[in-house]
Amino acid sequence: MKMLIIYTYPNHSSLNYAFLQNVIKGSKKNANIKELQVLDLYAEGFNPLLVFNEQKRRRDMHTDPNIEKYRTQITWANKIVFIYPIWWGRPPAMLLGYIDQLFASNFAYKDKKGLFPEGLLKGKSVICISTMKGPTHYPFLWLNNAHKILMKRALFNFVGIKKVKFFEFGNMEGPKGKQMKKLEKIYHYFKKLDR
Repeated sequence: MKMLIIYTYPNHSSLNYAFLQNVIKGSKKNANIKELQVLDLYAEGFNPLLVFNEQKRRRDMHTDPNIEKYRTQITWANKIVFIYPIWWGRPPAMLLGYIDQLFASNFAYKDKKGLFPEGLLKGKSVICISTMKGPTHYPFLWLNNAHKILMKRALFNFVGIKKVKFFEFGNMEGPKGKQMKKLEKIYHYFKKLDR
């Protein structure tokens, strides 16, 4: 397995960073994970803003030299792990800007006749680890599962990624969150992950 971790949180003294560290520690103990890369979008200074003008057109995003290294990472990985908070019922703008640029036509999908395009990232799988202040079931009960629908159906399935696993951890800012138990859960999951 070749694993790419995309970490999206601006603070390295945070619970999200602790989840990142536990994913890395568990993965390093796992003989099935042969190679591991980490992309920290904030530390990288990734620019999430889309710019379209006479020189830079949307239809050419799949060849944009400014994001070639990120396309290479996605092509290289067969498992992609996203670690991020849920803010206002969705991932941070930084991660959405990354998605807008990277999951572009003629790289992540290809238009064809019919209702749906051809996903070009088939064979890859995704794990989303997200934290939120509110209760764990808040996105399901109050937002009609908007987070999972956005990530799984509107994004990953669209580009051909069918295997998507979610860890949504709620109550993360209070004592009822059982943070240490959830950190251990993530560590053991990645230590034993087989495909």
